[in-house]
Amino acid sequence: MIIDYNLISKFLNYLFLNTELFSLISTNIEKSIQTLNNPINSFAWGWPTVCLISLTGIVFMVGLNFIPILKIPYGIKNLLSRKHQAKEGDISPFEALMTSLSATIGTGNIAGVAAAISIGGPGAIFWMWLISFFGIATKYAEAVLAVEFREIDSLGNYVGGPMYYIKNGLGSSWSWLGGLFAFFGIFAGLGIGNGVQAFEVSSALVSIGIPKFVTALILGLLVFSVIIGGIKRIAKAASAIVPSMALLYVFACLIVLVVNFNEIPNAFSTIFSNAFTGKAAVGGTLTQVILMGFKRGIFSNEAGLGSAPIAHASAKTNDPIKQGTIAMLGTFIDTIVICTMTALVIITTGAYLSGQSGANLSILAFNTGLPGSGWIVTAGLVIFAFTTVLGWSFYGEKCTEYLFGVKAILPFRLLWVAVVVIGSIAGDRGIVWSIADTLNGLMAIPNLIALLLLSGTVIRLTKNYNFNSSI
Repeated sequence: MIIDYNLISKFLNYLFLNTELFSLISTNIEKSIQTLNNPINSFAWGWPTVCLISLTGIVFMVGLNFIPILKIPYGIKNLLSRKHQAKEGDISPFEALMTSLSATIGTGNIAGVAAAISIGGPGAIFWMWLISFFGIATKYAEAVLAVEFREIDSLGNYVGGPMYYIKNGLGSSWSWLGGLFAFFGIFAGLGIGNGVQAFEVSSALVSIGIPKFVTALILGLLVFSVIIGGIKRIAKAASAIVPSMALLYVFACLIVLVVNFNEIPNAFSTIFSNAFTGKAAVGGTLTQVILMGFKRGIFSNEAGLGSAPIAHASAKTNDPIKQGTIAMLGTFIDTIVICTMTALVIITTGAYLSGQSGANLSILAFNTGLPGSGWIVTAGLVIFAFTTVLGWSFYGEKCTEYLFGVKAILPFRLLWVAVVVIGSIAGDRGIVWSIADTLNGLMAIPNLIALLLLSGTVIRLTKNYNFNSSI
């Protein structure tokens, strides 16, 4: 059989250069994806899942007598302690937190908050705060269980997370639930931790004249150069980038808020009033406000999702409780601090009334509040998204290893880089975010079930712990 490569080349050129035909094909594909995704999303993020997330946080916060909130100073002291040096593990507790923060501080803090406000109205921020308050306890419990039930793999690395505390904490009869989490974790990583991030980065850079294919190439090379070195290289990169960029972004937000200081009381008033009316939401329903606040809150800090404990299981520590108090700081920093800053900038500047969404809304807000400052959002988005891709690559890798063994690590890393490139070039904001929502919810369900079943273990370990001992 003779293959006519010239004919194939002509067809491909015709397909991609004929913008009307290409647009028609793309539109039909997107519609098909939405048709398939919508009913799954309704299940993954329906009221049962929202109630499960809320119940889990309430059970731990109340069951632990609000210890996660009361022990935030204790967690900070643990974070700054140097006593981890001789402990078993792969990375320091600080590096574990930075790795988990690298995966959470990303588009959720910039584009995600903007999406919550543009769809759910300013009131969605209240529900984001509420779910994050209880999420502090959930994140604490996840890390406690991750360290308590972690293992050492055939390569000598510490591995843990929901699949391991399900297997080792609940027993072999529940192993199917751990496998289900790992399966959803792989695809959630490829979507929420990779495709979404790459798409938002390329979209932001297009606005300053950088073509998407250039972003795809450079981002792909940078990601590959880090993740090929495994958790230790990822942790070092996260520890170097995340703290400085987070502080810079918060400082920039504070400058805009100082300029618009008089509007801050009105912003809080708008958030609280719209939280219970729904009048500012698309569709005008309170349900929309609550769901957007909850979804964007979970997307932002990942409490209950089951991702962060995978990083904390690698920490150099023999103390599950100490690592739990460090892990819970991630939710506080991510949502209570950074997401709140973004929301206040968007609302105080009035940009939320513009009809814009995603990163474009955040950029508009900064430029409105302080002309010319929109580049800070673009820079923050690019760097945060880059570190998110790094952090989530480790999560997806450990889920892959759990299901297929260490031999699957390299193929997964290559696939991860390929999705970075594809996500940078192709996609639609609506489709990308809706699929990420679906995968997010499906990943959370097995983890939340396991957390509730193991809640007695977390409460027992915490109540038997002496918090007055030296750090």
